Amino acid sequence: MATIQRALGAAAGQLAIFAATGCAADRALPVTPRPPNIVIVLADDLGYGDPRCFNPESRIPTPHLDRLAAEGMRFLDAHAPGAWCVPSRYGLLTGRYPCRLGGFPVGQRALIEPDRVTVASLLRDRGYATAMVGKWHLGFDGGAANPGTRPGQELRGGPIDRGFDRFYGIHASLDIPPYYFIRDRTPVALPTAHIDASGSPGWTDIQGAFWRAGPIAPGFVHADVLPSFARAAEGFLDEHGAAEQPFLLYVALAAPHTPWLPDDTVRGRSDAHLYGDFVAQVDDELGRILAAIDRNGQRDRTLVVFTSDNGPVWYPGDVARLGHAAAGPLRGMKSDGYEGGHRMPFVVRWPGVVPAATSTDHTICFTDLLATFADVTGSPLPPGAGEDGYSLLPVLRDPTAQTARRFTVLKGDASVVREGRWKLITHLGSGGFSPPRRVEPRTGGPRGQLYDLATDPGERRNLWLERPDVVARLERLLAPFRTDR
Repeated sequence: MATIQRALGAAAGQLAIFAATGCAADRALPVTPRPPNIVIVLADDLGYGDPRCFNPESRIPTPHLDRLAAEGMRFLDAHAPGAWCVPSRYGLLTGRYPCRLGGFPVGQRALIEPDRVTVASLLRDRGYATAMVGKWHLGFDGGAANPGTRPGQELRGGPIDRGFDRFYGIHASLDIPPYYFIRDRTPVALPTAHIDASGSPGWTDIQGAFWRAGPIAPGFVHADVLPSFARAAEGFLDEHGAAEQPFLLYVALAAPHTPWLPDDTVRGRSDAHLYGDFVAQVDDELGRILAAIDRNGQRDRTLVVFTSDNGPVWYPGDVARLGHAAAGPLRGMKSDGYEGGHRMPFVVRWPGVVPAATSTDHTICFTDLLATFADVTGSPLPPGAGEDGYSLLPVLRDPTAQTARRFTVLKGDASVVREGRWKLITHLGSGGFSPPRRVEPRTGGPRGQLYDLATDPGERRNLWLERPDVVARLERLLAPFRTDR
C-alpha cells in the first residue's frame, strides 16, 4: 500500500518542504546571558517500555534516544496530562490541566483560547524565533475538515495564531482525513482527491497500516510524512544554526501512531514487527534532528526535551505474541487511566546544566514545561498563565531536588489523581482502550480504584476499601477539577 501510494504521490509532483525564515529577527533580543535554544521532540503513541534507556528488555533498538539519555537526565515518573493526543498537547503548550477546558470537540474549533499564554508565545515575546513542525491536533477556527476550496485560503486559530512564527505540518493524526499539509496558515495543496481506507491483516482495526478513507491532497503520501517532518526540522536548524537569536523548535512527530509504515531501511530492524520497526524509524529521525543541532554548533546552547503524548496501542496479546512490552512493567495503554496510558519516557539534555547520565523519580507533568521555560529565560509568567505547572529547573540542575508539586491531575476528564505514592482512579475499569473499559460497582464493593505505586507499580491490588482515609483525601484534591459533577 505504501509503495503504491508513494508512486501516485510522485506522479502528482513533489511537495514543498517547510523552510523557516528569520521573521522574528526584528524583535528585541533577550538580555545577556543568552538563554538556551529549546527543542521539543514529541513522539506520538510511544510507550514507556519502547526505548531501551527505559526498558533494557525492549525488542526495539533506540540508539539515538539512548545516547540522548546518556548525555542528559531521564525522568522516571513523568506524565502526560491526558492519556490521548489532544488533551496532552493542550497541557504541554499551555501549562494547564486539560480538564480546565471542559471538553475536546476534536476538529470542530481551535481549542487554545486566543489570549492564552503558550510555550511559543512566551518565548516569542522573550525574543525567540519560534517554529513548529508536525501534528497540531488542537483545532482551527471553523475546524480543519474543510480547509477551503480555493488556493490560499487561510486556517486561523492554529500554531501561527498561538505563538509560532512558522508551521509546517498536518491538522491531526495521520489516520484522520482529510490528508494534506499546511504551511503557516495555508494548505500546501487542497485535499481534492480520495483515498480508500487501509489496514493490516493480523492486527486490530486500530493498529498496523490503518487509516480512514477520505479526502487527500494530490501528492500526499502517508509513508513520507515522518521523514518530511525530520527534513523540515533539519531545515529550520540549518537556517538558524549560525544566528545569535535563540529559537524554539517544537517537533510533534505523527509516529509511531498509526498508520505503521516503516521505511524499507528499517524493515526487520526490531523484533516487534511493524510497530517496532516504525519506532526504530522514529529514533532515526530523532538522530537526524540531533545531528543537525550538532553540525550547526548549537549542542552546548540547546535544551532538548524528548517525550511522547500518551501510551502505545499495544494489547496484552501483542506482548504475548511478540515478547515486547511497549508499556514496560506498567499496566494499560493509550487512553487508559492506568500508568501505561500516561506515564511517559521523558529525557532532557542541556549540556553544562543538566548532569549527564542521571535520572530522577520526582513526579512531573507536561504542564511543568511552560513554568520551566519561563524560569530558564527569566520571564515571569503573567497572572493566570500556566496555573498547573511548576518549574523543573531545580530538578534539572540536581536530580535529587524537588519542585513544589504536591499532586497531579491526570486525564482530560480529571478522573485520575496522583499524590506521591498514591493514585486514585474515580471509576472501575481502564476508562480507555484496555478491556474492560468500565465496570459497574457492586453493592458493598469499591466505587473506584486506589493503588499504592510504591509497592504495586503494576496497579493490581485495589486498596479502595482498605484505605478510605486516602480515598477521601484524594477525592477532595480532585473535586475542584472534576467535569462530571
